[in-house]
Amino acid sequence: MAFSPPRSAYVHIPFCHRRCFYCDFPVVPLGDRVDGATSHSVAQYLGWLEEEIGTSPPGPPLSTLYIGGGTPSLLSAAQTAWLLALLNHQFGLAPGAEITMELDPADASAERLEGYRTAGVNRVSLGAQSFDNALLAAIGRRHSRQDIETAVALLRATGLSRWSLDLISGLPELTPALWEATLDQALSLAPPHVSLYDLTLGGGTVFDRWLEQGRLCLPPETTSAAMLDRAAQRLEAAGLRRYEISSFARPDHACRHNRVYWGGGQWWGFGMGAASSVAGQRLTRPRTRAGYQAWLHGPRHGVHPPASAKERLEDLLITGLRRSEGVNCRQLAQQCSLPPEILMTLSPRLERNCAQGLLCCEGPCLRLSQPQGFRLSNQVLADCLLWVEELFAPGGAAHDTSLVAPV
Repeated sequence: MAFSPPRSAYVHIPFCHRRCFYCDFPVVPLGDRVDGATSHSVAQYLGWLEEEIGTSPPGPPLSTLYIGGGTPSLLSAAQTAWLLALLNHQFGLAPGAEITMELDPADASAERLEGYRTAGVNRVSLGAQSFDNALLAAIGRRHSRQDIETAVALLRATGLSRWSLDLISGLPELTPALWEATLDQALSLAPPHVSLYDLTLGGGTVFDRWLEQGRLCLPPETTSAAMLDRAAQRLEAAGLRRYEISSFARPDHACRHNRVYWGGGQWWGFGMGAASSVAGQRLTRPRTRAGYQAWLHGPRHGVHPPASAKERLEDLLITGLRRSEGVNCRQLAQQCSLPPEILMTLSPRLERNCAQGLLCCEGPCLRLSQPQGFRLSNQVLADCLLWVEELFAPGGAAHDTSLVAPV
């Protein structure tokens, strides 16, 4: 199938003051007192980004840009302006482009936020995670509840009205009462967007090691699930519509960039550990500074072969069903160059999901129910993958030669 050129880009800034105890992202801790504006490591890395971005084939102007990390707010306003100018020179930034930057609440100041806004940043993702100071310290964060409240006030004063609040459930020692207080405090700030994540422990993290040693006490899964249900209930009641499993937004505040991922779109990825999807091919960069530098100055390995119809269908199902509107099976078939008839008959396994109220089937459209389907999404998505396996197994519908794929 033909792929549209990317109109979105992700730039990874790997530097942090410190690594949080749950973090398994490709990050480089610099220390609490390091200033990104004067750090040799940061300056060197920006030079590498300039090489990678500057040698990328030009494309249409970007309509969304996400600067993530790490802690991108370690960059000064001048460094951020330089980065946006670099991207604008190579690709162009479309009028009205959504430009998001992640912000550590402890980094917020009137001068810094005004500098980011002047540079072109018009959306901020605020990594609050919790409002309890003891819990923030216990997970390795450097900010406090007061820092969050100050950052929100400064965002409003600066005119950065498009911002998101990140929260994490399932944290150690988190009780239903403390979670209720977290939701009270979050809603008191009237956020236009909330991203809500359940704690996931990656291998090699401090928390993963502590869990193996018996030093980490996590809430039971049933308690964590109840907390997420309660959060969804309260956020919806406060006017934040759930438009994706982990995302809630007021009208006109959904994250356009993330919808590119969930909708099977194409995007550029730049920087250490970043992944891109261009012309149907995925390219993943090394996760360390040394590896990224070697990759940049040598053969740029890491390109995955074009996805097969089966792999693309799996990817589109898993990402598309995260959205509240779900997926259209006819459109999925077209995107995967398959005859639409193949996807119009569900397996008995998925029919059971529908009967149990976890999956809604409305004509050619499939979507997870709320809240049950979202709560048990892993179960439903696993069944979807088994359905795809059946379709592409020998003798499956994908091998039926009587079905002719659309031209």
